Amino acid sequence: MIRSFIYAAVAAVFSSSAPSTASAADMAVDLELVLAVDISRSMDDEEQRLQRDGYVAAFRHPEIQQAILSGRYRRIAVAFVEWAGTNRFFLRVPWALIDSERGAEAFADRLAALPLEEAARTSISGALEFAADQFKGNGYQGLRRVIDISGDGPNNMGSPVHVMRDEIVARGIVINGLPLILSPSVMAGFERNEELAWYYEDCVIGGFGSFFISVVGKAAFPEAIRSKLILEMSDRHPRVLRVQHKSRAKMDCLIGEKMWDRGWD
Repeated sequence: MIRSFIYAAVAAVFSSSAPSTASAADMAVDLELVLAVDISRSMDDEEQRLQRDGYVAAFRHPEIQQAILSGRYRRIAVAFVEWAGTNRFFLRVPWALIDSERGAEAFADRLAALPLEEAARTSISGALEFAADQFKGNGYQGLRRVIDISGDGPNNMGSPVHVMRDEIVARGIVINGLPLILSPSVMAGFERNEELAWYYEDCVIGGFGSFFISVVGKAAFPEAIRSKLILEMSDRHPRVLRVQHKSRAKMDCLIGEKMWDRGWD
C-alpha cells in the first residue's frame, strides 16, 4: 500500500532586503528547481532504477506538464543533481528551461538516458550546499527557488545538516524533502521507520511553505514523486496537509554522525 505523508514546516520569514544575485538579463520563470537525488550505496540498483524511472514518468505525466504551464510565466527551470558523500556531487542535467509539453518530454528523455551511478557515504549537508550553488549565475530569475532532496538515511559526513539548512534558507531558498523508507536494513540506526521522516522534518527541510513526502515502500515512488513535483510547480504556495502525530522529542540532527562513529554504515 502506498502511504505518503506530507508534513508542513514552520514558515520562515525572509527579509525583503536579502541580497539578490539575479541579473536584469536573466529570464523570468515561475520556479527554479534543483532535484537532488540520493545515489549512496544504501540505494541498490532496483531502488535507483525505481527512483530514476519515477522522475522520468513524472515529467511525462500530463498533470506535471499542466502544473508547469499553470504559473504566471508558464515556464520553469530545472537542474538534476545526484549526490552521496562529501565531494561526490554531480550535476547530471544542467539547467533546462521547460515551457511546453515537448520541453518536459525532452527533459524526461535526458533523465532516462543517464547511466546509473553510485558512491559512498551520505552528506546531505554537502548536497544541499552543492545544490544551492547551482542557482548562482544560472541565467534565470524565479519567483521561487527550491531544492528538492531525496535520501534514505541521515547525514553522516560533512557539515551538520541543520546548520547548512539554516544558511541556505537565509538566502531565500526553500528546501523540500523526499525521505525514502524502503528497506529495514537501511534504517538500522533508527528504532522506527517514522524516525527518518521526523529527521527530515526537524533537520533537513526549511523555508516558507516547505514540506516533505515520505516514500514508504518501493511501490510508493511514482505517486510520491509526481505529487511532490505538482506541489512544487504550482503557481501558489502548496496547501500542505498537516499530519498530527503524538508528542515526540525533537530528532538529534547529529544522529547520522553518531551512528557512523559507532560503526554503523
